Amino acid sequence: MTAYTLPGPTTVQVGTFVKTPAPQLVEILAGAGLDFAVLDAEHAPWDRAALDTAILAGRAAGLPLFVRVLDRQPGTLLSALDLGAAGLLVPHVDSADEARAVVAHARFVGGDRGYSGSPRFGGYGTLGMREALRRGDQAALICQIESGRAVQEAEAIAAVPGVAGLFIGRADLALSLGLDTVQHPRVDEATEQVMRAAQAAGKLIGVAVASAAERDHYIARGARWLVLGSDQSLLRQAARAATLHAAIQPS
Repeated sequence: MTAYTLPGPTTVQVGTFVKTPAPQLVEILAGAGLDFAVLDAEHAPWDRAALDTAILAGRAAGLPLFVRVLDRQPGTLLSALDLGAAGLLVPHVDSADEARAVVAHARFVGGDRGYSGSPRFGGYGTLGMREALRRGDQAALICQIESGRAVQEAEAIAAVPGVAGLFIGRADLALSLGLDTVQHPRVDEATEQVMRAAQAAGKLIGVAVASAAERDHYIARGARWLVLGSDQSLLRQAARAATLHAAIQPS
């Protein structure tokens, strides 16, 4: 599998969250033409063994896989990266200091990530230390902005070296603002503020969207890394479409 590359200013990538710990789903999604997928270890029952198998399936099928990690602990980040994740989506990054800590824990050079060349990322010991370090430090680190405080700190977070982009989690952002819908104008204003901060820093803008219409809306506003629904929502939509208005046609 070739190295994963984030989209540039003139390209767009679309993926989805994977909530169900099954490698077969990764293979199916790879065949659907997605650019990437995110294994959601924050909100779904992904343990380390399941992540390992899914990332193996992603590599075999040519689908780059990110891991949305459960927390920012060094061991959590190390584990996902050692398994060969293309990158990390790190939730609840509220300050530049927290972003700097994420980068440090996820990087060999200039950071404090523990090294072993024996995991998948290092070719199971076949790459040699220099090449393993180089490849390991290519993993993309995307910080999730999902609180009022993080919105205010977005410029500083985006400016942290090693942060590849900002991903806007509008649901938790709405909650932090005392709201119960992502459609509120205050959520839209906060989203726009984060997008401006990322653009000013030359960093990637990522957004979770629920529909093709939302996808196109945020692409027009500068988002280039879109996570559209999840395996669960895509399955539900397909099932509904298959059964809606089903009837025996008159002969």
